[in-house]
Amino acid sequence: VTENRSDLEDLHLYATPREQRFRRFASLEFEGQLYMTPYDFIQAVTSDEPKRAKKWRSLSKQELNQILMETPPVWKGSSKLFRNLNEKGVISYTEYLFLLCILTKPHAGFRIAFNMFDTDGNEMVDKKEFLVLQEIFRKKNEKRERKGDEEKRAMLRLQLYGYHTSTNSVLKTEGEDLEPRSYWDTLRRSTSQALFSDLAERADDISSSLSDTTLLVHFFGKKGKAELNFEDFYRFMDNLQTEVLEIEFLSYSNGMNTISEEDFAHILLRYTNVENTSSYLENMRCRIPEEKGITFEEFRSFFQFLNNLEDFTIAMQMYNFASRSIGQDEFKRAVYVATGVKLSPHLVNTVFKIFDVDRDDQLSYKEFIGIMKDRLNRGFR
Repeated sequence: VTENRSDLEDLHLYATPREQRFRRFASLEFEGQLYMTPYDFIQAVTSDEPKRAKKWRSLSKQELNQILMETPPVWKGSSKLFRNLNEKGVISYTEYLFLLCILTKPHAGFRIAFNMFDTDGNEMVDKKEFLVLQEIFRKKNEKRERKGDEEKRAMLRLQLYGYHTSTNSVLKTEGEDLEPRSYWDTLRRSTSQALFSDLAERADDISSSLSDTTLLVHFFGKKGKAELNFEDFYRFMDNLQTEVLEIEFLSYSNGMNTISEEDFAHILLRYTNVENTSSYLENMRCRIPEEKGITFEEFRSFFQFLNNLEDFTIAMQMYNFASRSIGQDEFKRAVYVATGVKLSPHLVNTVFKIFDVDRDDQLSYKEFIGIMKDRLNRGFR
């Protein structure tokens, strides 16, 4: 990176938590814009800190073209795509936000996401429609600068988005809160046809000024002319969720078919606001003295359930309003009714032994939902 290193480090002070995390894990730079490799992205969602010293390697145009030439088409996708690509890929900041959204959404939400991109309703998404994502997430991410911050934020936007932008947000009307609840909500609220037509014009300017990325080539081909159908879109999202879960599971299983109940608790409590995790772990050790193990199928089913947490929360609130806690049978039934996911008796028992702090064999709203919302969003609530 040609700019003064201290100036670039100074930008960290003007970045949001998500921007800071992207900058901390990104390892590539091309024409002033930062990128993650697929390896960097996996690290960012499965590790607390990067495993290597932070530095940004500048890519030449030739190196970038070679990386993109080796990108497989979408029909060759798998649940090992990011691991296979490893360092041979570039992911922009906007795409990082999009991929984070995917990791926390239920399968039923995949159709909603696809329809939001499919602005002309032809059951296909083209590159221009997908690039509207750039503008929606950028507008969501903008915040009001304090006096004297304008230059720093402008440098940061160039670093994250690859082009200079104005601070007038088309997503914001007079008196509206500048920070909607989540990126998913922003995407959902910002997809009216009128807004899309406005952003689509901007997408033409963006596509002419920005470099292609691994995701764009994977979805739309090396010439950018291919279109993405729902089946391929669904498969990509499902594969990404599976891949991240496999990586987390394998990091604890040591080649075995199961992980211990204590390891499962460690994974659940990561990225939460629980200060004293040792009390939860000790509680579980005392109540599950003999290790049986959690299989990957059980592990995956639990995180599929977590991605439906909003629907399950409604069921839990009904018990909460009635001043009732919930037992294991009620918990299993509520999960299935609200989300369609069946959890094994052993998995449910393990969850209760972790979160039932007062040991009354009941699970309260406070004991479970609040902590799991943090875990679902990996500490970025």
